[in-house]
Amino acid sequence: MNDPVEEYIDQFDDETRIRLVEIRKLVKQLAPEALEGFSYSMPSYKLNKKPLIYFAAYKNHIGLYATPNTHAYFKDQLKPYKQGKGSVQFLNKQPLPLDLISEMVKFRIKVLTSND
Repeated sequence: MNDPVEEYIDQFDDETRIRLVEIRKLVKQLAPEALEGFSYSMPSYKLNKKPLIYFAAYKNHIGLYATPNTHAYFKDQLKPYKQGKGSVQFLNKQPLPLDLISEMVKFRIKVLTSND
């Protein structure tokens, strides 16, 4: 059986592939119970049947999609990066902000696992 996320990651050059693997590893460490899949032509993770996070590689950046409420919560930390509603671009020429990504994933986990 093929792993669509692995196939997706493997199609990129070394530098991009390393960045994608780092994000994948981080998400799996923080949310081991999340269901990994492939949606909207990108790796996706769901927790409690709801979107946790998505990511994708582009020519000049990695796109991270953690839902609009997560991006709103982290608006100050995300100011240095180009953003859209519910998305942020981490340029390939800049270090990947793994600490920030980690905090965003933890926030989403908290939102998806709270009993509110």
